[in-house]
Amino acid sequence: MSLRRYLDTIKPNFEKGGKLHAFQSVFEGLETFLYVPNATSQSGTNIHDAIDSKRIMSFVVIALLPALLFGMYNIGYQNYEAAGKLAEASFCDMFLFGFLAVLPKIVVSYVVGLGIEFAWAQWKGEEIQEGYLVSGIIIPMIVPVGCPLWMLALACAFSVIFVKEIFGGTGMNVFNVAIAARMFLFFSYSSAMTGDRVWVATSSICGLGNTLPDAFTAATPLGQLASGTIPNVSMADIIIGLIPGSIGETSVIAIAIGAVILLWTGIASWRTMGTVFVGGIVMAVLFHALGMTPIQWYEHIVLGGFCFGAVFMATDPVTSARTETGKYYYGFFIGALAVIVRVMNPGFPEGMMLAIFFGNMIAPLIDYCVVQRNISRRAKRISKVQ
Repeated sequence: MSLRRYLDTIKPNFEKGGKLHAFQSVFEGLETFLYVPNATSQSGTNIHDAIDSKRIMSFVVIALLPALLFGMYNIGYQNYEAAGKLAEASFCDMFLFGFLAVLPKIVVSYVVGLGIEFAWAQWKGEEIQEGYLVSGIIIPMIVPVGCPLWMLALACAFSVIFVKEIFGGTGMNVFNVAIAARMFLFFSYSSAMTGDRVWVATSSICGLGNTLPDAFTAATPLGQLASGTIPNVSMADIIIGLIPGSIGETSVIAIAIGAVILLWTGIASWRTMGTVFVGGIVMAVLFHALGMTPIQWYEHIVLGGFCFGAVFMATDPVTSARTETGKYYYGFFIGALAVIVRVMNPGFPEGMMLAIFFGNMIAPLIDYCVVQRNISRRAKRISKVQ
């Protein structure tokens, strides 16, 4: 417990009157990240559980790790495969290349996002909020490996300031912070977020990987589908994740591991997560029956960011529906709209981003309608008794 004693020793320096009082929120943020706050309510309200929001965010980060680690490997795999040197590369070569390609994006995301949160907390004299622990790792996972770092920094700054802090910080934002960052990039710098030149790393890093020709292109399966071409990839590669795509969104297996962790710990709602898949399946079956999409319903579910969005982003407890009944409608709406956008608008081959954004927009309305319906039912029951 030497770390605990050390924190207790230096804590007076950060309290009011201490020589480092200006950095009180920074110290409190670090302390509460390392240890559960040792405080009790004095107003009659009791702490329900020992786990606080920082611990919840930590579990979400753990759930994201399988998809992130596989994404690093897949970046190396795609680079060596494009160079025709897959047989010569070891697992370590491919993973380390991907690790070096992704690490700067994670660093930029956290430095920019947390830097703004630290500055904002100091300016307002508040405790540093913990929500960006998750957003900071999701944002690099939902962009192509070719996304420039300066664009990523702008997107992180925009989402933290205008989507989170302006609304009051963690727990008050209407829209998912990571979705807002991706939408900012997609609509501001679409050439860096779509097309067939951004999905595979084309330059060697520290002697690892291969420098590919400037004319090299590689479309995602959904990109091929939007251009009228049937994706030429096996279902095994799709499920494993050995296909071009955003860094953390390709492996269904890795995402499924994260889903199990979130559901087992009770952090994510099975109602929301499950109905996203139900909504997507219903619309995909309908469109296939009408001859509007050439691929089967299960291919729509496992391609693109559908699984990642359903597991990690639609289930965001802050921006999703909060009533138990409302979660069914919310999830179904997102799943159905994602497939509708894919099929009806080839300009958006990946519809999950827009579906979650519009889902966030109507989530309060869904909850309002559910609550008002319950109130009306209870009022009718009371009037009958009287």
